[in-house]
Amino acid sequence: MSTETENKEILRGGQFLVKDTDCNEIFTPEDFTEEQQMMKDSVKEFVDREIWPNKEEFEKKNYALTEEIMRKAGELGFLGVAVPEEFEGLGMGFVSTMLVCDYISGATGSIATAFGAHTGIGTMPILLYGTEEQKKKYIPKLATGEWFGAYCLTEPDAGSDANSGKTKAVLSEDGKSYKISGQKMWISNAGFANLFVVFARIEDDKNITGFIVENDPDNGITFGEEEKKLGIHASSTRQVFFNETVVPVENMLSERGNGFKIAMNALNVGRIKLAAASLDAQRRVTDLATKYANDRVQFKTPIAKFGAIKAKLANMATSAWVGESASYRAAKNIQDRIDIRVENGESHEAAELKSFEEYAIECSILKVACSEDIQNCSDEGIQIYGGMGFSADTPMESAWRDARIARIYEGTNEINRMLSVGMLVKKAMKGHVDLLGPAMKVADELTGIPSMETPDYSETLSEEKAMIAKLKKVFLMVAGSAVQKFGPQLEEHQQLLLAASDILIEVYMAESAILRAEKNAKKNGAESQKYEIAMAKLYLYNAVDTITMKAKEGIVSFAEGDEQRMMLMGLKRFTKYHNQPNVVELRTMIAEKLTAENKYCF
Repeated sequence: MSTETENKEILRGGQFLVKDTDCNEIFTPEDFTEEQQMMKDSVKEFVDREIWPNKEEFEKKNYALTEEIMRKAGELGFLGVAVPEEFEGLGMGFVSTMLVCDYISGATGSIATAFGAHTGIGTMPILLYGTEEQKKKYIPKLATGEWFGAYCLTEPDAGSDANSGKTKAVLSEDGKSYKISGQKMWISNAGFANLFVVFARIEDDKNITGFIVENDPDNGITFGEEEKKLGIHASSTRQVFFNETVVPVENMLSERGNGFKIAMNALNVGRIKLAAASLDAQRRVTDLATKYANDRVQFKTPIAKFGAIKAKLANMATSAWVGESASYRAAKNIQDRIDIRVENGESHEAAELKSFEEYAIECSILKVACSEDIQNCSDEGIQIYGGMGFSADTPMESAWRDARIARIYEGTNEINRMLSVGMLVKKAMKGHVDLLGPAMKVADELTGIPSMETPDYSETLSEEKAMIAKLKKVFLMVAGSAVQKFGPQLEEHQQLLLAASDILIEVYMAESAILRAEKNAKKNGAESQKYEIAMAKLYLYNAVDTITMKAKEGIVSFAEGDEQRMMLMGLKRFTKYHNQPNVVELRTMIAEKLTAENKYCF
């Protein structure tokens, strides 16, 4: 464990809402080690050489090419970044795992899905829950790309309600094996997978159980045709049918009835990695849109000179930069927590499981934010290209289609929104996050007399940091009152939960951006970070608008009379700027930097 990790207090999951974070305590991409920078460069070089030139082939549903690219990625070690060296992996930390997932995913959603399904939900359940024998037998093959993995959870009647699956596992009379029968759907990598992590129910157990199943067509395993999909055309997606497929009892994954827990913890990892997999796609879309805007001349002027296009480019670049800021902040928190647990004597597997579970709130936040940002980014990319953007001859059309799935898998964004608030409330009830104390202080503040003192905002981003603190009060005001009013029945009020989660998401994303800009400004001088500071300010301005709207929606849904008026007055106070930023100027500044560099340059 590094001295840096020992000397700083690492916030627990969800505590960002109630505790101040010093900018020097967060990790940013500017803090990549030399080893991580080399890994980033090698992945980018691989993508530019092997994947980007073949985009047209991926759109022709060339599944064999996807398998070939995956095998090459395995030969270069990219599939085994998170796997310990004893199992033929590189044994690198979680930040490096995120970094590879980020940069290998940018060129096409087909590779992003194949890579994520294999390295995440196809490999990690065995690595984290498998016996030593299971890990020795299977992980080296998965880490090197000799074998590929797939994850069989979803069924026709079991999607978001994952524990309701009907696939059965029946113990043989001699007690040596199980026979698995059932239907799984939307299985990524099914067409070339050698190994499946399959979830089935034993007898009438309350919870499902996980099994490691080798792909053997002579063992009752058959496949549906490749699915016809909106996007990710070269990602092999098939139904998998098990008909009394014999699985040795020693291939049960973890304990009987532990499958639901395995599935949920695998999704925590998958969610933050999905956020990472959205980042380079945003950079590349912004890069292409910038180049096109510089080259496309209308009314004798490059369209990059028009204010409407500048606004789009600035927002696209800002979302990419903010998503990156928040994703690597959370990744390093997870890695530090793993290191501390290992230092305290826990096995690496147990440390990873508990650390991912610890930051499940942040994982859900990032999944929602980054998946929606890449959709918006690609949509604006089409708009900048105009009619050409709608053509399959340009990359924007496939980028938009590929982005759409990200809001659905690893738990829909609606599920993740409700989960983020629900998990936070549960943490509060367990005493892991003190929401009650800060919420009561906010309630007292609502009835108190506001300070008339003019604050000192002379330091870089000092007003923005003060605004973040006030926005946290908005969440505490709305969520605190809602919990007090509805108690355990809060989960039944889904629209209120969705509004509260949007406030939570915007707070985390905006704070991550402000802290990154502040940290690097202190280190390198504010002038060197002026564009990053502009993006942090622009994102915060938009976040304030979103939070104002969502908080108002939530307040009027459950508060009436004097209580409603008091909360709406508090909302106005908590979202008021002292010095309103000139957002037109901010957008123009960011866009002109992009067009001058003719690329995404942040």
